[in-house]
Amino acid sequence: MIRTISPWPEPNMPTQANQYRGNQEGCMKKTPDVEVFEQAVQEAKEKKYLLRLYVAGATPRSTQAIMNIKKICEEHLSGRYDLEVVDIYQQPLLAKDEQVIAAPTLIKKLPLPLRRFIGSMADVERILVGFDVKSVEEPPPKKRAQWPLGREYEKQEVA
Repeated sequence: MIRTISPWPEPNMPTQANQYRGNQEGCMKKTPDVEVFEQAVQEAKEKKYLLRLYVAGATPRSTQAIMNIKKICEEHLSGRYDLEVVDIYQQPLLAKDEQVIAAPTLIKKLPLPLRRFIGSMADVERILVGFDVKSVEEPPPKKRAQWPLGREYEKQEVA
């Protein structure tokens, strides 16, 4: 479906103010936009994730990354994911084709967009945001430091 963006609503398209229109009996009927949105939300809950984790042998970081990503997937994507673990020492061509330059690297192939995560997969928040399972929360504003810290600053004249 191709949509143009214009300041005027297209004919026969619901505006934001009247997403629901009454029919002759006075009942409310969903407009196509609302139905499409609700269908997209339902499909998002049923998405199947295709993940590929590239590791470098049986190193402690690789083992930790495998355990972390399995835990994350079981808790948040239970039954909706396929995880492939690829040892780059045993299958270097797969790593070369995917342009893997560090291990462990997790590639989320589906659903699109493709995303890459490098490291031990210990940052659960970052992984969930990258999977589009959790939204990004705004960090609190940082306090600005005053210079000099805790002291009065006197302007000195240069001779």
